[in-house]
Amino acid sequence: MSYSVAVVGATGSVGQEMLNILEELNFPVSEMHAIASRKSQGTEIAFGDKTLKCQDIERFDFSQVDIVLMSAGGDVSRAWSEKIGKAGPIVIDNSSAFRRDPDVPLIVPEVNPDAIKLARKKNIIANPNCSTAQLVVALKPLHDAARITRAVVSTYQSVSGAGKQGMDELWNQTKAIYGLGDATPKVFPKQIAFNAIPMIGAFRDDGYTDEEAKMWDETHKILDPSIKLTVTCVRVPVFVGHSEAVNLEFESPLDAEDAREILREAPGVLVVDKHEADGYVTPVDAAGEHAVYVSRIRNDPTVENGLNLWIVSDNLRKGAALNAVQIAQLLDEQGVIQPKSGYRSLTV
Repeated sequence: MSYSVAVVGATGSVGQEMLNILEELNFPVSEMHAIASRKSQGTEIAFGDKTLKCQDIERFDFSQVDIVLMSAGGDVSRAWSEKIGKAGPIVIDNSSAFRRDPDVPLIVPEVNPDAIKLARKKNIIANPNCSTAQLVVALKPLHDAARITRAVVSTYQSVSGAGKQGMDELWNQTKAIYGLGDATPKVFPKQIAFNAIPMIGAFRDDGYTDEEAKMWDETHKILDPSIKLTVTCVRVPVFVGHSEAVNLEFESPLDAEDAREILREAPGVLVVDKHEADGYVTPVDAAGEHAVYVSRIRNDPTVENGLNLWIVSDNLRKGAALNAVQIAQLLDEQGVIQPKSGYRSLTV
C-alpha cells in the first residue's frame, strides 16, 4: 500500500528533515505534498530526486491525503490540526499543542506503540519534545528491568532546537566575536556563542521553565506517571544534537554492566561506552544518525540502586522528524490507516 502524504511546514528545518527521512526509510508514498504559508507558496523543495512546489495551507484540500506530518509550530497546529483531522487524514503533530490532551496519544514507537490504538479519537498523534524522545527511549528498557523511582536530568540542548534562527544566531555571533563585531542576542535571551544558557522556554511560577515541565509531563504520559523526575534544561553552543546527563534511582538493584547489556539489546539504542579518551558519543558524532546513543554508564554509590548515564541524539531526527516518520510506519504496520485510493504518480 502507498499513501498520499502532506508535510506542513516543509520549508522549515524539521519539515525538510521529514522529507529526507521519508525518502531514506522508503516510506510508501504515492503522492507527496509540501505545504507552507502563503508567503512560501511556489517555493521549491527537494524530495528524493523530485522537486516539490510548496502549496498554500489555506487553499490545500486535506481530504485528499492520508497522513499529514505537521511541523509549523504550536499556533499553526492549534489552528489547523483538528480541522485537518476532521477532513480524514491522521495528523502527526511535532508541536506541543496536543501533547497533554488525554484524547491524543503521545507516542515514541520504541516505548509505547500500543498507544497507536487511540489515534482515531481525534485523528491526531502528538510527537514529544525532542529531549523527551531520546530520554524515554533509553529509560524504557531500564525501567522494565528494575523500575525507575526517581530521575534527575540535566540537558545540553543544541541551538537547532530553536530552529534555523537559533542556528543562524550561533553562527553570526561566533563570527562577530572573532571579528570584533556585534554579538547582541536576538533569538536567545543571552549570548549563546561560547556560553551556556540555563533557561529554555519561559519561566513558570514555580521557577521551572515550560521546557522542563514538558519533559516531566511527557515522560509521565509516555512511560510511567509514578517516576519522580526533576529537570534542568540548558542551551549550549552546539548546532545539532541534544545531550543529557541522567541520574537514576531504581526500585531493584541494577548493576552498570547489566544496564549496559540491557541497553545493547534495546530498540533504537546504541551503546558506546569504553573507558577510553574517545569511548563515548558527543553531539557531533550523533548528528545525522538515527540512534539514541548511551555512554558513561556507571553505578552511583551515593544512593541505593543508583546509575548514571550520558544520552545523546540528533534532535532534528529522533527528537522530531524521525520519530514522526516512525509513527507513520507504525500506523501502516498496525493497519490503522488505509489509502484513500490506489497508487498515483508522485505530484511535483
